[in-house]
Amino acid sequence: MGFTIGGIREIRSGTRRRGRSSDCTAVAEFTGLWGWDVVPGARAAGGACSCGHAGCPAPGAHPLDFAPQVSAGATLDEVTKAWGEFPGAAVLLPVGHAFDVIEVAEPAGRRALARLERMGLPLGPVTATPDGRAHFLVAPGATAELPELLYRMGWDDPTSLDLRGLGTGTYITAPPSDRGGLGPVRWLRPPALDSATRLPAARLLLGTLAYVAHRSRA
Repeated sequence: MGFTIGGIREIRSGTRRRGRSSDCTAVAEFTGLWGWDVVPGARAAGGACSCGHAGCPAPGAHPLDFAPQVSAGATLDEVTKAWGEFPGAAVLLPVGHAFDVIEVAEPAGRRALARLERMGLPLGPVTATPDGRAHFLVAPGATAELPELLYRMGWDDPTSLDLRGLGTGTYITAPPSDRGGLGPVRWLRPPALDSATRLPAARLLLGTLAYVAHRSRA
């Protein structure tokens, strides 16, 4: 884990350069191909957060306060220049502008994903986090309409479901970055040209996600 943010020690420069190149390529893909904003995020090592704040409430899982956003459309050269200021930063994606997120437990997310694919429904990217959650990227605005949609689908008590929406003001860690010192985030369904820029409406996925989430908790 080689990075210098907040005084955490770097390891060999060769490893650092390879990691930085990989991160820059991933960030440039997010900004250039998919039209997503990206924010440099903190990393965690040995229980400490690279933000340098003692008692950080979310070690390795939040944006760096002093790092500017890399906006959608940034080229590889622009990304390399910007990311070079924050070596080892985690790659975070702001939620609420280009997409919202529906989060469920990873086992339920995997089963729902397989069911949705068999049904031939439109799908966007899906990630799995090292703490056992699955994030389904959907069209923006999903978080605001989630309670009403669940109610219309017959879920009078949506709090009984291990399912929630993430919207404006939240961030998700993007592959291949580490989250919270627990390990890397992985793609369950990577971005593709036919899906990442035309994300599905939450209502198309929500019935299946809620049903599988409910069955998983039963």
